[in-house]
Amino acid sequence: MGYACPVCETPQADAQHLANHLAFTALLGDDDHESWLDEHAPGWEESGEDDLAERVEEGASEVEYPRVFEDTTGHDHRHGDEPKPGDLFDERPTRGPSRESRLDAETAAAVEQARAMTQDDGDEEASDEDENG
Repeated sequence: MGYACPVCETPQADAQHLANHLAFTALLGDDDHESWLDEHAPGWEESGEDDLAERVEEGASEVEYPRVFEDTTGHDHRHGDEPKPGDLFDERPTRGPSRESRLDAETAAAVEQARAMTQDDGDEEASDEDENG
């Protein structure tokens, strides 16, 4: 069992997922989700996930939430043209078209910048550890 969003009725796996759905959707500018939270969970912006989950669970309807796991669907989601999560930053060779051919120039530049920033952060953390001992 899960919970239906009291605003848009999108099913969520549990109260924590519902709390995150409501909060993220409100923060992304959806006035209906924000209004519901303001009315049913005042101060939601300062609430932690567990606290907000308890508060929003009271106003949500329980619904059937089917749980499907990749290993039970009969499909191998690793094959095909769609990248798997993290694939854009994975240095292993890919099958099929290259990762770069899937991206336009602007997106490829953004990915490269993110990769460089991630490497810089790692180098900086290593330097901090060396200095601190």
